[in-house]
Amino acid sequence: MAAAEEDALAAVKLRPVTPGDWPRLLKWLRDPAVERWWGSPSSSEAGIRLVLETPSALGRMIEVAGLPVGYAHAIDAAYWGEELPDVLPQWTWDVDIFIGEPEFRGRHVGEAALDLLADEVFSTTFAMALSVFVSVRNEAAVRAYERAGFKWVTVWEDPVAGPEWLMLRKRPVHS
Repeated sequence: MAAAEEDALAAVKLRPVTPGDWPRLLKWLRDPAVERWWGSPSSSEAGIRLVLETPSALGRMIEVAGLPVGYAHAIDAAYWGEELPDVLPQWTWDVDIFIGEPEFRGRHVGEAALDLLADEVFSTTFAMALSVFVSVRNEAAVRAYERAGFKWVTVWEDPVAGPEWLMLRKRPVHS
């Protein structure tokens, strides 16, 4: 990785979503690239609203050098209902992320944001693992999650989205 890219990754920060972020989030959710990853804008917006209305969940704007470039969240997977895979460990938090600004995609910003989000979840909750559900057709996302420390567990048939990889990142063991 070039020094300039490493400097840019060091400038990646997370901050809580504010009401003023909604116009930007709604614009990003209508971007075809984000829509391919997250699904329809209306269902994506509903998922974000659930996260932001859940006191224990974390909704975060991803910034690079102070510029908002994406969104990430973490929520106890139990909030998604009872239709989750049996192999999902108890006390798992589900995470998701997208980079809304096209010029920041493919530059490892998402991986840096995932590391920050994982650090926040593991340091502030009793989460034993983080999960992501990624379409089996989205190889780029699968590879990005792998680079961020997630491991493949199984393929799960989501009733709405179709076949998805369930990937987990376990809580780090500290000595």
